[in-house]
Amino acid sequence: MFFKSKENPKIYAVQDGDSVSLDMVPDQVFAEKMLGDGVAIIPRSNKVKSPVNGRIVQVFDTRHAYSIETDDGLEVLVHIGINTVELKGEGFEPKVKDGDRIKVGDVLCEADLDLMIKKGYEIYTPVIITNMDAVKTIKTFSGNVIGGETPVIEYKKA
Repeated sequence: MFFKSKENPKIYAVQDGDSVSLDMVPDQVFAEKMLGDGVAIIPRSNKVKSPVNGRIVQVFDTRHAYSIETDDGLEVLVHIGINTVELKGEGFEPKVKDGDRIKVGDVLCEADLDLMIKKGYEIYTPVIITNMDAVKTIKTFSGNVIGGETPVIEYKKA
């Protein structure tokens, strides 16, 4: 008798664009996986969507980063741009608040990518699992992606 194995949980692209490995990100903290493992999106769209089903733990005061707890207990950080904390919220329009329940594809934020580029910021959007101790295995995917539709990370819980 054959049993179909349960599919591994997935984390989806947050924006339309290209998914790349974290070591491509021009920031040591992300490239060396100091905060955790994941991918980065080089975006072609201003809408930043939820990569998971879960709850917003924190919308950073500077509106450039979003911490999410998944329904199965992972902590996922969505960080829009590199060093964009320096913008102090300029160019970011959050669509969620702390405590909100979200589903894959819900819009977290609208980010003004043109403003970031004009001001000299890299627009990579790292998507990181920050509690890697809860993960047994992780597989990341690179290539062209659609926000809220294309899986970019597959994992098994520890």
